[in-house]
Amino acid sequence: METRNFDEAAAQILCALPERAIDLARLKALNQAMLTPTITVIGKYNHGKSRLLNELIGHDVFTVADRRETVALNEHQYEQVNWLDAPGLDADVGGQDDHLAQQALWCKSDIRLFVHSVKEGELDAAEHPLLQQLHQDLQRSQRQTLVVLTQIDQVPDQTVLTQVLESIKQQIPAFNLLPVSATRHRQGVEGNKQLLLQKSGFTELRQALDHALAQVPQARIHEKALLFTEIRQQLTQLQNTEQQSLEQLKQHQQNQREAFDRDLNKTLDKVRVDLQPTLAHREHDDALVPDSFENMFKMTAGKQERARIQVAYSHACLDLDSHLIRYGVTGLPIEQQTQVRSINTVMIAVMGVSVKSRHDLRKIFEEQSGRDRLCREFAHYFEASPDRQALVKNIEDTTAQVAMYAQALAALKNLEDEA
Repeated sequence: METRNFDEAAAQILCALPERAIDLARLKALNQAMLTPTITVIGKYNHGKSRLLNELIGHDVFTVADRRETVALNEHQYEQVNWLDAPGLDADVGGQDDHLAQQALWCKSDIRLFVHSVKEGELDAAEHPLLQQLHQDLQRSQRQTLVVLTQIDQVPDQTVLTQVLESIKQQIPAFNLLPVSATRHRQGVEGNKQLLLQKSGFTELRQALDHALAQVPQARIHEKALLFTEIRQQLTQLQNTEQQSLEQLKQHQQNQREAFDRDLNKTLDKVRVDLQPTLAHREHDDALVPDSFENMFKMTAGKQERARIQVAYSHACLDLDSHLIRYGVTGLPIEQQTQVRSINTVMIAVMGVSVKSRHDLRKIFEEQSGRDRLCREFAHYFEASPDRQALVKNIEDTTAQVAMYAQALAALKNLEDEA
């Protein structure tokens, strides 16, 4: 797969699994069909990494200095191996150098040469846990790590050297230690001194490297399959979880709406029964008789009837309002609100303030068209209520999550098909 296509597919997967950035970077390296394996030399600053590489290659390709020099990923290909010198693990921690070291360690390397100077004694609090991580990665990915103990010539007391080696062995019993001296090796090569070459430890190191290199092709196949499987399983699990949540949310949405409609109809049935004494047929509706000027301050039959109708209407509104409050339907949506807060209620928006006659009550509560209007408008404000809108937003977000995981799975399949 072309790099551009890989990057596009990887970007879709990263949207769903940002924590898989390193694994996807490793897959990209494996996807590039590297003809040569990569050996990365990693370790702390000034522990002899660059000099070790120069001796293994046989040329002074990598800069050797007493101050920090390696601030990039320096690569050199030699004898069908890509040799990589990474910045020191303790160089610019949290910055660009540290990022490059991590990239070399986890993304680019097939084999790691972990370098530690015996002059520093046992492994420190940063090196020890990192080697434990690398051992765990061996069990997972089959990528090997060789622990190279450098500068053994600078510990002249053999007893002290033995103690240091034994202490490190106790710290990392799962690793075979490879003590070496780049100085002895250089002197042995330049002076053709076999004893120095033998005592340099480079023969054992090269044998260990040859054995590790022979296992790289199979390790790559295993690691690629492992990464695809892990990412696919994680995406599938997350998608299934979100899909289940989505179905539950939609079911809750449906159940809630059905309960609202059911309880609203029960309330309207109750209101209809309660209104019967008021709506009982009468030959003459006194409420329709207007008050005259001379009766303005008198209690008339019309006033009494209108008051009785208004009381009945108020009781009906109280029942309906109780139903709305139970379901969180009170205030109007922001776009419908006015500057008069007291009228920014659903009840006023749907029911108004008052009625004048029994005919009005019948039209609202007894006629089917009136009942249908109430159900329709109350349902509208129910759906516009904050809780229902939050539920809709939750459903939309969860739907987007499901779609994102589906898109990531499709992108992953494209990567697998092209692998």
